[in-house]
Amino acid sequence: MKSDDKLLNLLKQIQGVNVLPYDLNQEELVILDLTAENQEMNNIDPADAVAFSKYILSLLNRSGARVAIGKYNENRTIYDKSAVFGSENTDQGQRTRRRTLHIGLDLWTASGTSVLAALDGWVHSFQDNNALGDYGPTIILKHVIDEVEFFTLYGHLNRQSLEEKDIGQFVKAGQEIAQLGDPDENGNWPPHLHFEIIRDMRGMHGDFPGVCALSRRDEFLELCPDPNLLLKIKALMD
Repeated sequence: MKSDDKLLNLLKQIQGVNVLPYDLNQEELVILDLTAENQEMNNIDPADAVAFSKYILSLLNRSGARVAIGKYNENRTIYDKSAVFGSENTDQGQRTRRRTLHIGLDLWTASGTSVLAALDGWVHSFQDNNALGDYGPTIILKHVIDEVEFFTLYGHLNRQSLEEKDIGQFVKAGQEIAQLGDPDENGNWPPHLHFEIIRDMRGMHGDFPGVCALSRRDEFLELCPDPNLLLKIKALMD
């Protein structure tokens, strides 16, 4: 970490942040492996939300947990389910390889679970990204702390979460802003929250990449710092 990086230093200092109504340092947690190293995934079609959900649920039941965590900076095999993760254009118009690197943190738990604002902020934008494999309903908040501006993204919500939202609406840290959606409304995924920190929205509204090509890893890890700098889940620090 650069010693003069104001955002990273700020994230490290902030304490007591929750984006679900659980203390994730008091919960039993399952840390998922969604890479090619996980042989169990070879028998599961990630495009089959029922089968994928059963797999996640079986891992939770084995451990007596109610939350499973999908890691940041993980090169995943599950994105072949959708054209959403196909080749992308760079700013120079060049084509890059398929997007497989996860640049947020996933918290897999029951649909309908409350989603909380990580910090005081304002609604920057929201929309239903309803393509197969996409975020589904998504909310992005803007934060300004100690003159540092950044954003947090909350994806895979239910459609009700987008009701009564207004651009510029103020929200308090810990306030319920949404609920997790079922596969039929969250992009066809097992219920979970994709939580992401973003330095610069690059002009986007209601959407922002949560997965990038490996060839752009350094760029996107700089643009989207590790969410656990803010959440401080001890199980991810071991």
